[in-house]
Amino acid sequence: MNERRVTSWSELQDQLFDESWNPELGRFRSRYAFRGLSDSRYCLETTLIRMRGKYAELERHLLRNFRKYAHRDVVERDSLWHWLSVAQHHGLPTRLLDWTYSPFIAMHFATANIEKFDIDGVIWAVNYVKTHRLLPGKLRLRLEREGANVFTVEMLSESVGTLEELADLSPSGYTVFFEPPSLDDRIVNQYALFSVMSDPHAVFDEWLAAHAGLWRKIVIPAALKWEIRDKLDQANVTERVLFPGLDGLSRWLKRQYSPKK
Repeated sequence: MNERRVTSWSELQDQLFDESWNPELGRFRSRYAFRGLSDSRYCLETTLIRMRGKYAELERHLLRNFRKYAHRDVVERDSLWHWLSVAQHHGLPTRLLDWTYSPFIAMHFATANIEKFDIDGVIWAVNYVKTHRLLPGKLRLRLEREGANVFTVEMLSESVGTLEELADLSPSGYTVFFEPPSLDDRIVNQYALFSVMSDPHAVFDEWLAAHAGLWRKIVIPAALKWEIRDKLDQANVTERVLFPGLDGLSRWLKRQYSPKK
């Protein structure tokens, strides 16, 4: 079963760190990317899809105008993947999804919204190494030459220059995980990476349903959220750390001093 419902803090840790032993390295090094959501019913939809309407047709217009009006010095290189990373980071609707290497940061996002503590949360875990075995040959060979498990924006820029080219590499839909450039402390502290699908219409969880060996979905009961939240706060996994600056500080203080409902 890909969906697993936990009943305790310790069981949650076991599920999140399951399969983390790497016999080749002799180390505990997980090959999973994690995404925490406050509501287990949420789909893995991109912000572009959530626009509804003819969103796929609008994608290139959104990005073109973002590049037009944004300051040119916000990206280190004038490439599609640098611009997409910056756009996603600043809230533009894109076909990217945010992930993290850290199970604890995923737990934070599953429990950060105390208005949803009466609703089950969820953490999605996707094996990016196995996912990349399904890549078109050109991209798979690029990873192998680099000896890497995920792409950087530089590696993607050398292989794929446009979103149209991304789709043309294979008639079958596929998913790429890549690390954004270190735009600021937020990206670094959240241990972030992105996923992108070759088809802008594709919903990631629907694609995953056809590839059962790549993922698991860990459901967090509403009754467990307060314990997880309190233990994360004591471990200093908070908005103050993950969103450095006054905005993150204010969000942390608001949640910290809100009464338990």
